[in-house]
Amino acid sequence: MAEGGDRAEQTPPARPLDAIDRDILRILQSDGRASIRSVAERVHVSRANAYARINRLIDDGVIRGFSARVNHERAGQGASAYITLKIVQNSWRTVREQLQALPGATHIALVSGDFDVLLLVHTPDNRTLRELVLTRLQSIPEVLSTRTLLVFEETDLDPGPGRIAEPPPDAEPLL
Repeated sequence: MAEGGDRAEQTPPARPLDAIDRDILRILQSDGRASIRSVAERVHVSRANAYARINRLIDDGVIRGFSARVNHERAGQGASAYITLKIVQNSWRTVREQLQALPGATHIALVSGDFDVLLLVHTPDNRTLRELVLTRLQSIPEVLSTRTLLVFEETDLDPGPGRIAEPPPDAEPLL
């Protein structure tokens, strides 16, 4: 197994999602506490079918879990920032592990372009954010440079029509 245990090696190959699966995903993204009965009624399938589909989506790794959407400012995390990092080539797994341990880190992405990693953090205030960047991030040996972009306002997009991409009509199955 690869260093750090890639998730792709632990899950089965992706199965194609049909319109009902995508509708179930939209419902659960909007309300992760929706009952099986209400999901089944809204997508016009039996409760047993809805239950089986949700379990398959979980088993296939499509649904990674259920969580609350948090208003970070009201939760005492009033400072938010996207931080870009340039890292030493081939150090992604090591850096990812260290970033996951950072307090307030909520999203980490390996990206292409002028920098290597995009990190979203929420902290109580700018002093804590400064400490996180100048002391914690810049002390990671594999981090070559950082750039901090303060977030002035955030809007979470509710899942709705078009948020989960539909395959083109002539798309081949993913098997």
